[in-house]
Amino acid sequence: MSTRIVVVGGGTAGARLAQRLPVTLLGEEPHPPYNRLLLADVLAGRYGPEVIALPEAREPARLGARAVRIDRAARTVECADGALVPYDRLVLATGSAPVLPPLRGLRGAALPSGVHAFRTLDDCLALRELVRPGVRAVVVGGGLLGVSAARALAALGAEVMLTQQGERLMERQLDEESSALLRTHMEELGVEVHTECRVSGLRQRDGAVTAVELADGFVLDAQVVVLACGVRPRVALAREAGLDVRTGVVVDDELRTSDPAVHAIGDCAEHDGRVYGLAGPALDQADVLAELLLAERADGPAPVVRPRYTGTRALTRLTLGGPESLDLAAFGETTPAPGDDVVQLTDATRRAYRKVVVRGDRLVGGVLLGDLAAVGTLARAWEGDEALSDAPLLHLLTHDGGS
Repeated sequence: MSTRIVVVGGGTAGARLAQRLPVTLLGEEPHPPYNRLLLADVLAGRYGPEVIALPEAREPARLGARAVRIDRAARTVECADGALVPYDRLVLATGSAPVLPPLRGLRGAALPSGVHAFRTLDDCLALRELVRPGVRAVVVGGGLLGVSAARALAALGAEVMLTQQGERLMERQLDEESSALLRTHMEELGVEVHTECRVSGLRQRDGAVTAVELADGFVLDAQVVVLACGVRPRVALAREAGLDVRTGVVVDDELRTSDPAVHAIGDCAEHDGRVYGLAGPALDQADVLAELLLAERADGPAPVVRPRYTGTRALTRLTLGGPESLDLAAFGETTPAPGDDVVQLTDATRRAYRKVVVRGDRLVGGVLLGDLAAVGTLARAWEGDEALSDAPLLHLLTHDGGS
C-alpha cells in the first residue's frame, strides 16, 4: 500500500516537495505555487504573475484549501470547507506571516484601505491597482523586504518614503559601509530614506489611510502604506495540534516534529534552535525530506545511510534596478569579532564594495555590492567551511575569488 503524504502549504518548501514526490498539496492561496523572491519584480511590472510560477507538482494541488485543524489520532487534516484529508505522513510547510506592528489606527488583521503587507501575490496585485505616478507611498521597514518594496514602488513612479527604526538599511545583512552605499542607491532611485525613526500610528479618513505618524511628531502624508516589518513562523495549526512549538515547529535532523508521523519544513520549521526564513534552507529541507520519504517506500532498497538535515548556510542576494542596477550579496558574519582578519576593497568610481571576514583559517562572512564576480567562489568556501589556502587574503576579493 502506498503511503499517503499530505503537505500543508504551497510555498517554496511545499512546492519543492510536491515536485519530487506524489503528494496531496493543500495550498491556501488560489494561485498555483510561485517564487516569492520575485514578488517585487511583479510589483514593479517587470514580470507578469505567470512568469514567477514554480514548476508543476507531480499531482494537481488543491488550491484555495485552507487547513484549519489536524486530528493526529485520526490522522486527518480538516479544511475550512469541511473536507477531511487523510494522511499517513503529514508535512507542515505553512510558511510565515507578516508582522503587523502595534500602531495607532491599526486594529487586528483588518487593514485600512491603502495599507498592505508585502508577502503574497495578492498583496502585489492589490498594490499595483493602487499605485500610479505621483502617488505618495510610505514603506515601513528597511530590511530586505522593505528595500525591495520601495524599489518596486519607485519603478512605478510613486513618491516613496522608506522608514527604518534602526540605524541603517538591511542592518541584519550589511555592515555600515555597504548599507551607506545601498542608501545612496535608493535615494538616487528617488526614495526618501528615514532611518532611526519609529512609526507610531496611521491617520485615516473614511476608512482610508492619509498619513503615517512618527514618534517624534513628524507626519508623512501617504495614500499607500506598505508594512514590511518582518515575518514570523505560522505555527498556530501545529500548536493547536499539540506539537512541540517554540519560535517555530521544532524538528530533528529528519525534519520530524514531536509526532513521528508529522514533519515540518521551510519558514515554519525550527531546527537546532534556528528558524531560517529563507528560500535556500527551505529547498534544502524539502530535498532532504524527499530523500527520507523515498527511502521509506516499501518497494525501495533500504538506504545505507539515512539522509539527515544538518543545517544550511544561507546567502542573501538582491538586485536593485534603476538607471544603474545595483547587485548585492551578503553571507555569514559581516561584523568582525576581536582578532578576526578583515579584507576590504572600495571602488568609489564603479560604486563597488567588497569585504570578507576571516577567523583563523576560515572564511566566516562577507558582503559584496556592485561587483559580484567573486561571490560564487567565496560562497562555496564559506558554505563548505574549508580551510583557506596560504595565499594572501587579498586574493579572496579578486574576480576569481582566489581560485
